Amino acid sequence: MASSVRLRVEGVHHAYSDLIVLDAISLTAEAGEVLVLVGPSGCGKSTLLGIFGGMLAATSGTVRMDGAVGPDCLNPLTYVFQDFALLPWRSVAGNVSLALEGTRLDKPARNARIAEVLALTGLTKFRDALPKQLSGGMRQRVGIARALAVRPAVLLMDEPLSALDGQTRDLLLDEFASLIARSGVTAIYVTHNLNEAVRLGHQVAVLSRRPGRVREIVRIDRSIMERRPTDPDLVALEASLWRLIREDAAAADREMDHA
Repeated sequence: MASSVRLRVEGVHHAYSDLIVLDAISLTAEAGEVLVLVGPSGCGKSTLLGIFGGMLAATSGTVRMDGAVGPDCLNPLTYVFQDFALLPWRSVAGNVSLALEGTRLDKPARNARIAEVLALTGLTKFRDALPKQLSGGMRQRVGIARALAVRPAVLLMDEPLSALDGQTRDLLLDEFASLIARSGVTAIYVTHNLNEAVRLGHQVAVLSRRPGRVREIVRIDRSIMERRPTDPDLVALEASLWRLIREDAAAADREMDHA
C-alpha cells in the first residue's frame, strides 16, 4: 500500500555563518513517489535532505508533512545512509531488530516484522549470518531492511549505493527499484549517479552549484518497474541531465582544486 504522506519544503534558505549553502528551495516529495536530488559536489543535496528529515533546521523557510501516517508506522521519517552502520556482533536479524527495540511492539510482533522485511529484501536465508560474512550489497540490504521494519511514511536516502563497487551497485539498483515500487513508500533520494536518478525518480530535482538553487525539475511519469538501463528514453534523459549539470560540476571541481 502506497504512502499517503507527502513532504515539502518552501522557500528554504540555509547558511553556515557567511557561507550560503541553499537559497530559495521549494520542492515536494509527492505521496508514494521518489524525489531524487542531483547536482554538482557541494551544492547542498545532503544538507537539504537533512532539512527535509528534520535533522537540520533551515536558516529560513518551512518544512511541511501532509497526509496521515499509518497506525503501524513506528518512525515517520527514516534514513538510509551510504555507511551500512551495522553492529558486527549482531546477526542480520539482530541488526534489523535494533530498529524495533524499545517500541510498543511485543516480541511476536517484532519477530513478524523482521521476517517480513527479510523476505522483502531477499535476506531470509541469511538471517543468522554476521555482517562480516556478507558482501557489501548484502550489508546494504540489511540497512534497508532495518529502515523498512519501522514502516516509515518517508524514506530518506543519502547516496545509499555509492559505497559499493560498480558491478554490485548495478545489480542492487535493480533490486532497489523493485523494493521501492513494492513498498510504495514516499522517498527522497540523494545521488551523484544520474543512472540511479532516472531509474528511480518520479521527479528529479537538479540543483545548481553553491548556493544550491532548483535549476530544473524533471518529471518521469513511468512505472519504476518498467524502466531498464538500456531504454533509449532513459539514456536520452540521463544525457540531458548531464548537460544541465556539467558546467556547474566542472566549476565546482575547479573550486575544490584551488581550495
